[in-house]
Order: sequence, then C-alpha cells, then structure tokens
Amino acid sequence: MHTLLFLDPGHFHAALTLREPRPRVSPEIFVYAPGGSEGQGLELRDFLALVERFNGRAERPTRWRPVVIADGDPLARLIEERRGDVVVLAGRNGGKARTFRRLHEAGFHVLADKPWLVEPEDLADVRASLAEWPIVMEIMTGRHDVAARLFKRLVDSRDLFGDFRSDGPAIELASLHQLEKLVDGAPLRRPAWYFDVRVQGGGAVDISTHVVDQTQWLLEGRGVAPLEPRLDSARQWATPVPLEAFRRITGQGEFPPELRSRVRGDVLDYFCNAELAYRIGDVAARASVSWNLSTPPGAGDTSTTVARGTRADVLMERAAHTGYRRKLLVQPHDVAQQVVTDVVAAIEADFPGLGVTPAEDGRYEVTMPKTLDTGHESQFARVLDELLRLVGDRRWPAARAERALAKYTLLAEAAARVRDDAPVPGG
Repeated sequence: MHTLLFLDPGHFHAALTLREPRPRVSPEIFVYAPGGSEGQGLELRDFLALVERFNGRAERPTRWRPVVIADGDPLARLIEERRGDVVVLAGRNGGKARTFRRLHEAGFHVLADKPWLVEPEDLADVRASLAEWPIVMEIMTGRHDVAARLFKRLVDSRDLFGDFRSDGPAIELASLHQLEKLVDGAPLRRPAWYFDVRVQGGGAVDISTHVVDQTQWLLEGRGVAPLEPRLDSARQWATPVPLEAFRRITGQGEFPPELRSRVRGDVLDYFCNAELAYRIGDVAARASVSWNLSTPPGAGDTSTTVARGTRADVLMERAAHTGYRRKLLVQPHDVAQQVVTDVVAAIEADFPGLGVTPAEDGRYEVTMPKTLDTGHESQFARVLDELLRLVGDRRWPAARAERALAKYTLLAEAAARVRDDAPVPGG
C-alpha cells in the first residue's frame, strides 16, 4: 500500500491523478502547502474542491481523505515527517527541478508534471534526478491516449507507412489551446503565476515537452538513435491577454507586480507560443504550440499530427471541419486499400471495433468506437498507476530516464535560444 504526498498543488493536474479509485493507494493523502498567502490558499482550495467532486460523483466515486499540513517550509516538513513514499508535484514550474532533486536525494519517488525545465540551468538538476533510484517520472499522458497509440501502430507498420521521408519535416505536430477552459465540467481558474513564464515556463518548454516526447515515441523501434536530438531553430511569441480576461481567468483584479514588465497599457504579453525545428537521428521534425484566450461557443482545442512515410502519410486532425473530434487518416502514396484494411484488422485484436472507411482526397479514415476513448482527464490516473507498478517491481526505467534526459537537453537549448532572442521587458 502506497501513501501519496502532494507538495503545494497549484495545478489541476495534481488532482487529476486522483480522478479514479486506486486500490494500491491509501485513501488518506497528505497535502503540504505553504501558509499565509492568499493566492496559494486559493490554489489549495481549488485542489481540494476538485478532489471532493471526485468523491461526490454518482459514478465511480473516490474515497480520498485529504490531510492538509500548512507550513512556511512545506518541502522541509514533508521530508522530515515522511508520511508517504510517493510525492506528486504539479504547480509552479520555476524551481521545480531543484525541488524534485531534493526529494530524490531524500529517498522519495516523485511524479512531477511537465515542464521540468524552465531555464537552461535546470538541466543539471534534471540530469542528477534521472541518474539512479528512486524514480522521478513525468506526468506525461500522451502515450496513454488511445488515438495516439493507434497512430503509432499505423506508423510502425512498414507495409503501410514505409520509412520516414527525408525531403522535409517527416513529423509535424501543431496544437492550439485555450487559456479559458472547463475541467471536470467546471470553469478552470488559473493562478496569476501561470502567466509568468519564469514560473510556468514559456512556450518553448511547456507544451513543447509533450510534442517532443511524441516525436521520440514515433521513432522508437525504428533503429533511430533517440538520444541524439539536434535543435535546428526555435522561436517564441506572445498571446495578448487583456486585463478583463486576466480577471476572468484568475479571479484577481489587477496584474501583479511581477508581471508588469510585460504589460502594455491594459494588455499582458504572455509568451506561451513557440515553434521548434529539430532532428532525431536523420528524421526532421517541426512542432508548433499556440494559445488563444478562450474557446468560441461550440469549439475546442485543435491539433494536427502528421507523419510522412514513403508509402503513406498518417494524419490525426481535430478542428472545426472534423466537428472537434479527432480523425485518424491514412493518405496512401504507394499502398493499396487492402493493405490499410489488413493492417487495421491486425491492430483490432488490441482495439476492438476499429474500421476503415474511404474519406475525401483519396484518404482512408480509421474509425474507432467512442467506448475506446475515455478522454484526456482519465489518463493522469494511468500515469500514476505506471509509476506505482515500477516502484512495486523495483524496476529502474533506464530507457525512460535516458529519453527524458535527451528531451530536456534539447529543450534546454531551445530555452537558451529564445531567451537570447527575447525582447527587453517593457521595450
């Protein structure tokens, strides 16, 4: 039986690890939070409110019993009291690498939300924490997503996909997110520090952590050297956040002093958008992440992932023209429909209910039943399960640690480049 410790849970991802009942985890959880700060108090209340919603829902209710310990130095007290063996970190990203290095050296397993790296200098703490037992693992949900797993299975088929093309970016990932959104059906309130890239991390390292991980995943099993990523270019730009929107999102009436160097009149420049071009082995990739203020009525986040092969391209789209549902498509170059059908039929043994239907522009859509896709929020509990299995088996995830270090080495270089190119605050 494991006991979970939560350190200063300032992001809703911390609570999402508790979305499902966990038989191997004690229902009593310990939450260590700083005292005396109104903003931090709001973050703690939001965390507890979301956990209580999980406890009170009609279907699959949880039975968590949070015990809150408020302290001027919650990290030191957590280490001193040692009430559990696994620490969950999701909140302020600035300084996070130093925090989980200290926890790692104190003997705790850590499940830490991305990004681990905000400044290039964080890489030394990341490297030390990945060197040996106990386990420090990312809250990285993408590999638990059913549509992403199907995408990889299609790319893994040499009969269908062939080899990655070399006449341009073979992998392209683009996503558009919303600063105002719903979580578990309720409006998400973000803390004011979320808009400080020195605390949250800028676009070059935040969501980009996910997309680089997806690129690494697609290349696994292909004989590509995954530990040698090379950055070709990186750029970062701002989404304007008017004061009125900031008030809606955070509940705070004014921009705090630490953000004012990025404020023009009543508008904050939030540098949350980025584009990276990089190579892993001989495979070129390009990733872009951008943010809007809010979701238009009836709309949602959009994303496109394209893997270009010598025999076919594989695409996953979610946009207005797909009705904001994900579509998984195959664009043949040198492959017959029967090959697509046969490959999908083989995959169906693991994903019952798959089908293939003709789509526009000579493409084929790979369809899956709604029952297979349980949604993004359910994936956080699966990541926790994965860590607990590794801990229970006392199995050191060497390949995972090497991959994470390679990814953050790339992102450290990207962070350095965009920092060097950043405009002068207030200029």
